[in-house]
Amino acid sequence: MPTVSLDQLQGAVEWVSGDIFDNEAYICRQTGRIYWIGGDSGMIDEEAVPEDVHDNDKYLPVPDKRDLDLGKQLAFDFASQYLAQYYDDVRDMFRRKGAYRRFKALLEQKELIEEWYRYSDEHEAKALAKWCATKGVTLEISA
Repeated sequence: MPTVSLDQLQGAVEWVSGDIFDNEAYICRQTGRIYWIGGDSGMIDEEAVPEDVHDNDKYLPVPDKRDLDLGKQLAFDFASQYLAQYYDDVRDMFRRKGAYRRFKALLEQKELIEEWYRYSDEHEAKALAKWCATKGVTLEISA
């Protein structure tokens, strides 16, 4: 069973969740090493990516935030708890481009941005722990 650190896995999730490039990341099922592949940017990690990285028997694709329900649904959940009076406004924000920018501006205005980051990090860690458990990966959480 491979072991990956929470920090590295969170970084890989961020990498594949970006909207600018078609980035990918894979976990080696034997060693737990994460390989990062940049889509349109042409960037790859420092070491050569194995030619068979797309072999699902050997490598596990890292999910993006949407796969883990950490996209707009997480913002809606946060809004329902911390911004109930603005919940409909938040839902409206996510019907157009630039939603996260507007959402974070609202959080700044209401002095809830730090609470959002704590909430988001906590939910991401829980989602990744659950994902790892279902995929046979040991998640290492540093103190």
